[in-house]
This record gives sequence, structure tokens and C-alpha cells, in this order.
Amino acid sequence: MNLLGGHGDASARRSGVLTVLDVGSSKVCCVVAKLKPCDDGKLLRGRSHRAQVIGIGHQKSQGVKSGVVVDLDRAEHAIRLAVDAAERMAGLTVDSLIVNMTAGRLKSETFCATINLGGHEVDETDIRRVLGAGAKQALRAEREVIHSLPVAFSLDAERGVRDPRGMVGETLGVDMHVLTGDAAPLRNIELAINRSHLSVERMVATPYASGLAALVDDELEMGAACIDMGGGTTTISVFSEGRFVHGDAIPVGGNHVTLDLAKGLSTSLEAAERLKVMHGSALPGVADDRDVISIQPIGEDGEAPLQVPRSVMTRIIRARIDETLEMLRERINKSGFSNAVGKRVVLTGGASQLAGLPEAARRVLGRNVRVGRPLGVAGLPEAAKGPAFSTAVGLLIYPQQMASFESQAAFGGVRFRMTGTGGRLQRVSQWLRDSF
Repeated sequence: MNLLGGHGDASARRSGVLTVLDVGSSKVCCVVAKLKPCDDGKLLRGRSHRAQVIGIGHQKSQGVKSGVVVDLDRAEHAIRLAVDAAERMAGLTVDSLIVNMTAGRLKSETFCATINLGGHEVDETDIRRVLGAGAKQALRAEREVIHSLPVAFSLDAERGVRDPRGMVGETLGVDMHVLTGDAAPLRNIELAINRSHLSVERMVATPYASGLAALVDDELEMGAACIDMGGGTTTISVFSEGRFVHGDAIPVGGNHVTLDLAKGLSTSLEAAERLKVMHGSALPGVADDRDVISIQPIGEDGEAPLQVPRSVMTRIIRARIDETLEMLRERINKSGFSNAVGKRVVLTGGASQLAGLPEAARRVLGRNVRVGRPLGVAGLPEAAKGPAFSTAVGLLIYPQQMASFESQAAFGGVRFRMTGTGGRLQRVSQWLRDSF
């Protein structure tokens, strides 16, 4: 069941317009899409609608560092420009949107809860009760529940039940994946959006959104990790049996490679970024010592550029990339889901486009690696079809994937303290029902 209409019947679902905002460390991207109901057979699994992009705007990010707002005025300015560009293209005015969340020391935990059924059939009320009991365990001071998702249900100790509605038993149990984040970074992102005269309908964790966009059905089912390498942060999501089971983030990304190059070659950040994009590689090449690159030293505009072997640049890049990949390997091993990931890793995000990165990842992670691009959305301009836009596309997919299970936890007596307000999740559920 999904929140965009009925239980799979295309006639019961309605069309609507959805706006999403990806606030990253390197860019801010706003996408407006029209969602039309479609026959189930013509869609990717778990999708209820066909998304057609009608407006897109993206700006260089300002005032955001590693997913955290560090300058409210500049962040607000970048958000205003991105949303305005999307509004102009779509020919409509946006008032509320779904936004991603990267910062706040994301933490995944698993909780178990059981309730007594007394032998009757499982109904919606029972599911709300057991999800509420599971999610209640996750509430902490100064932490916000971002996602509360059932991984599997159990009936009378029989585990692995996907949907218990209509089944009979004495006890109903649930294993829940709860993803929490620090309260302050969430509130500050919402504040920057509110100052742009917009409201946040829902915050979605970046790793969850990226995984929804970049992983194919078989990977979701068999188990895979999606690594989203952005400018200031790198996030990890693990999916198994179609469920999002683990999320994590580290405050290292492509901008750190640029900074290392700028320091190591004594050049400006702009020049370092250009060198990284045009000549950068995470793998040494046979001709690196012979290839020479011109570098303009910082503060010496009138001087002749320096001639530096390409191998010097490759060594700087490789050191940072190897360090980042080793941190990711450690996080995956510590998560307890290393077996669920198996041999399947998908790289996405803007920084994943660095030459030689998939090969470096295969070597360090010891797994099969591919670069994932956003799937299942029509109307994206050519420039927005790359890995850098996976999160934005994932935010469009999220409302279709957000089964009633997630929303029901909010009605089960648990206050989802999203940015200091209760009932935010209930509002978005109602909004999605009304809109579609």
C-alpha cells in the first residue's frame, strides 16, 4: 500500500505535482515533477506513479559545509535561487517541498517490539500499536527520528512475514530500523527553507533517497550497499529484501580532494577543482610521469605557470580516495550488515565521477562496484542524468515507496519530533493523500 492513492489500483490513484529540494555541500537542486498514476506492470517495483520532471533549478551551494548550515543568509540565498529557477521552468509557485537530510551524525538502530493479539486477525490498529511500541524506544533527547521502518514482522515467533494484515495469531512482533539524527542541524536546514517562505513537508535521509534512485530491483532484493559521494559528505545505505536496513554518513567528500590538491600544488581552489575534473584520476597511469600539467601558483598571476608531472597530482588524489574508501569499508564491516551487502556496491553522487574511482573502490572494498545513475524519472535534462542528481530523483521516488507502515508509526503514540514539532509525518501523509 502506498500514500499516493489505493492499494495498487491505478484508477484509485490521482495525479499531482511534487517538489523536492536537495541541499548539498556543492550544489542546491530543486526539482518539480508531475506524478501520474500508471499500470503496475509498466513500472519499476514499488513505484505507483510515473514521474515527469516539469521544472529544475540548481545553484552552487553556499553556506553549507558537510551537510550542515554554517551561514544562514547564504544558504537561504542559494535555496531561493534554485527554487525560483524551478518555479519559472514549471510555470507554477512552490509552497512546500520534501528535502534531504545528510548531517546530524546519522545513526541506525534496530528495535524489536511485540504485542498480544488474542488470536484475532491482524488489522491496521494492531500494526499501528506494534510500530508505535518499536519507534518509542528510539526517542532520545536532542535526537530526531528521521525514519522508522519495519524490516520484518513475526507472528507467533514465525519470522520473515512481510505484511501481516489479515493473518491470525496470538502475538505480533516487528523488527524496526530507526534512523535518527541530531536535532540542531535539522532545525537549521528547515529554518533556511522557512526564511525562503517555503515549508518542509518531510525530511528524507540522503542515503535512503540515493539508494532508491540508483539501485535496481535485484540489488534491492538480494542486498547491496549504495555509496553516495557528495562534495562535503559521503553516505552509505544498505538495502536487503527490498528494505532499507542501515544508513550512515562520514563528513568527507569530493571537496576534500580539491582542498588537498590546492594545498599540495599551491594553487587556488578554483584551479584545483578544474585540474581534478579535467586531469584527475584515482589510479596511476603508465604515462603519468611523462604527462606534464600547467599549474598557476596562488598569488602569482603575472608569473609563468609551473609545469608539474601528472603523477604528483595522482598521488595526492589517491591518498585521499584510499583513506575515504577505507573509512567506508570499516563502517560497512561495523554495521553488522556486511553479509547483506555481499559483493554488490553501487557508487553514486557527484564525486563518484572521478576517473579510476570504481577500480580503486573494487581494490579497497574487495567487492564488485558499479557507478549508479538515477532511474525511473522522465524529463530530466541531459546535464541532470548523471550520478550527481541521484538524491534529487530519490526524493521524487520516496513518496511512492513510503508505504503506510512508516506513517502509521506516527499515529501509534510516538511523537516524531521533526524539527521541534509534533505531527509532521501525519501532515505529509495527509498532504500526499490529498495531492494524489
